[in-house]
Formats: sequence, C-alpha cells, structure tokens
Amino acid sequence: MTVSTAIARLNAADPDFARHLDHLLSWESVSDDAVNQRVLDIIKAVRERGDAALVEFTQRFDGVDAKSIDDLILNRARLELALTRITPVQREALEKAANRVRIYHERQKQDSWQYTEADGTVLGQKVTPLDRAGLYVPGGKASYPSSVLMNAIPAKVAGVAEVVMVVPTPRGEVNELVLAAACIAGVDRVFTVGGAQAVAALAYGTESVPQVDKIVGPGNIYVATAKRHVFGQVGIDMIAGPSEILVVCDGQTDPDWIAMDLFSQAEHDEDAQAILVSPDAAFLDRVAASIDKLMPTMERADIIEKSINGRGALIQVRDMQQAMEVANRIAPEHLELSVADPQAWLPHIRHAGAIFMGRHTSEALGDYCAGPNHVLPTSGTARFSSPLGVYDFQKRSSIIFCSEQGASDLGHTASVLARGESLTAHARSAEYRILTQEKGN
Repeated sequence: MTVSTAIARLNAADPDFARHLDHLLSWESVSDDAVNQRVLDIIKAVRERGDAALVEFTQRFDGVDAKSIDDLILNRARLELALTRITPVQREALEKAANRVRIYHERQKQDSWQYTEADGTVLGQKVTPLDRAGLYVPGGKASYPSSVLMNAIPAKVAGVAEVVMVVPTPRGEVNELVLAAACIAGVDRVFTVGGAQAVAALAYGTESVPQVDKIVGPGNIYVATAKRHVFGQVGIDMIAGPSEILVVCDGQTDPDWIAMDLFSQAEHDEDAQAILVSPDAAFLDRVAASIDKLMPTMERADIIEKSINGRGALIQVRDMQQAMEVANRIAPEHLELSVADPQAWLPHIRHAGAIFMGRHTSEALGDYCAGPNHVLPTSGTARFSSPLGVYDFQKRSSIIFCSEQGASDLGHTASVLARGESLTAHARSAEYRILTQEKGN
C-alpha cells in the first residue's frame, strides 16, 4: 500500500500562527436541512406510532426482517449467552476492564449532606440517582464494547435502577462482544434498534421501550441530531465531535511511540485530529519520518492518512512553557504529557478532558482499561465540560428546614429583598413567619 503523508507544520513564533491554529481546530457538527428534517419526521413517527414505527424503521434502515417489536428485544439470558460465545481471553479482558472502571467510579459517588445552624435551621443537599438511563451503542462491526462499560458502569455505580441499551444490528449482524460487555456492566434491557428512532423511543417511550431520564452514548449524525432535538425532554451527555489527541513531548520519547499515539486517534475517522507539540524541531522531523515509515503498516491507513493530512499538525514551540499555553488554547479531549517530569507541568494544564502522564502512558490505555471514563469533551469544550462520570447519573436537591427562630430571622431579610423586587406576595409570605415580638422592631 502506498500512502503519502503531508502533515501540516506550524511554528508558534510565526505572526499568523493563531490564525492557522484556529483554522486547524475548526469543526462544526452541523446537520444539513435534509438530515434535520428527516430526524424530525422520525421523532414524530415514533411519538405517534410507537413500536410500529420502530419496527418499520428497523426494517427500512437496518435491513432486519422484524415482524414485531418482540423480534427487537434481547433478554438477560441472551446477554449471558454472549459471555459463552466470546473467547476466554476476551471475557477476562472485559471483566478486568470493567472492574477497574467500577473501582475508579466508586470514588466519584457523592453523598447527601446536611448541617444545622445555631438557631436550629437545617440546610443540606439530597443526592438521588436517576430512575432510568438510556445507553446508545453503535452497531455492526464498528461497535465498541468498551463504550458499553464506560457508559453503563457509572450509571450502575450511581445507583440508577434501570439501564436500557439500544444497539442496531444492521442486516441482523450481532456483535457478541457488545452484548457480553452489556451483561458484565449490568445492563437491564436491550433493544436492537438504532438511529434517530432509538433516541426518540428512549426520550418519549413506546409501548415496549421505557422512557428514560437521560440518554448517553455516541452515534452518527442522525443520532447526534436527534439528541439535540430531544434535549429538554430528557438529559443528554454531550454532542461529541471527532476524536482528538494532543501530545506534548520534550523530544526524548521514541518517535515511533509518538507516531503510533497520533495514529491511535486518527484511525477513528477522517475528521479525527492528532497534533504533536514540541520545542525540539529535530524531534518533529523524526516523528514525521516515523509517520511515513509506519503508515503503510496500518490496517486503516487510508483513514489515518486523510485524518493526518487534513486535520493533523506538528507544532514547534519556543519552550515547554509555551507548549502549555498552546495546549490550553486547544483544550484537547486527550492530552499526553510525554515528558521527563509530567507532574511538574500538571499545574500548568487548565483545559483537557483526560491527561496521560509520562512516556509510558499511551492514550489507548485510557480508552479501554485504565479506569477513568473515555467519554470526554471534544472540540475545545474541555474549557467548561468534564468526562462522563457517576455525577452525570445523579441529581441534587436542596434541603431547607427552618426552625421557628430561623424563619423569623430570615423573614426580615427576605421581606426587604422581595419588596425591593416589587413581589409583595413573596414578602408577605416571609413576613407571616416573623415572630410577633420581632415584628415591631
């Protein structure tokens, strides 16, 4: 196989560096009018015709010969059967990864809390899991059992009573690894439907598919568009963009390692982004040579080549301090600090979905089995967003319990502020609770 790599080379010292970087990073997850209208039509049909619409769309879009919704339901016994159909090595890997993900996320659990003030007033917060979560999983050969673990396990750790999974099976193709992962992660129900119709079913419910409180999991443009439309009816995790990796290297890591780390994200799809930042120009040259050398050995070379040539870059910076500035400007999904002392540079990082520390910590470990979640903010949203976690499946309610004296004391303050806003009923509601002997003060 012959491939030609022409990865962009940028220098932070150039006067127009900021403009070139902004152009490189630009990506819009915008549905065209045709996709948007098609999704709206599908959502409307599912809301109006429920299971019948799901069966019809699954026949039409996935080529599945389903006679009724019963043909699109997998029970717990079917998930357990999948465990016997995968190899022992695969099962061991899934179970080890699941255990590590579970242990990590157990530490994220938040508990309810209260405190009592001197006058007896009690304030606090009640933490409650969602009743039901929906997990969208892409189907067919391009499905990812690791995503099942990363989405379902935090929900179960949070205490979600029921996790409902939807996964398309194009032309009847079932991925046993995905079903085995669902079994290990504790998924409760599985429907073999996909696309916008699956999102609509989870959001509004049908005769068979239960309505959920939140939908998580990746999907194509139809899934992403549907998630946008149902947000508000249900919660969603995020609208994810293409996968990204930013490697910051001091020039001392094996260039083949770095090239393969860049490939690990570029192989996802042509829009994925892989960027290397280093103050060592000669090292950038060595990595470029490694890219050319290793590219022909990759099974997904065509995809990697388009990603590297279209959205990749090797960026030279003045020093490591400037490398940190560039990293924060990019706010990457995955950030590798492939340097001698990553701990020393960690305080300088403000924006990143996940940070991989040191030369031996490849991003791929985080995708599968390190423990932290691999569902991460993309397209610069790490400036204000966080990885998926237990907290995404919990909600918080404020607790306010006023003692007689506390209600009286707070009543004075509330009265002044309410009358300042010309909300007389608010004021009088608070004033009714002011103790008689205090009203004349």
